[in-house]
Amino acid sequence: GHGRERHRERDRDPGQEQSSGTARPEPSLLHFLVCPLSKRPLRYEEATNELINEELGIAYPIIDGIPNMVPEAARRTHKQPPAEDSKQP
Repeated sequence: GHGRERHRERDRDPGQEQSSGTARPEPSLLHFLVCPLSKRPLRYEEATNELINEELGIAYPIIDGIPNMVPEAARRTHKQPPAEDSKQP
């Protein structure tokens, strides 16, 4: 045996590679997700791996393929400072 046994061990589990990295959420799952605040459907943004609520201007992160739907985790997508929010029509 010239280190061949060790070689075989590494590719023992081919299914493992898919689960690591940034996991994409199930498209069918995303279909049913609504914003907990506005109860409106969310748009999946593939570039940032987030669920966007255009109406409220917030984005929920998706961690390991699971959307983190708590308002505390949401980040604001609107660039303007909060002071200007009240002046919006």
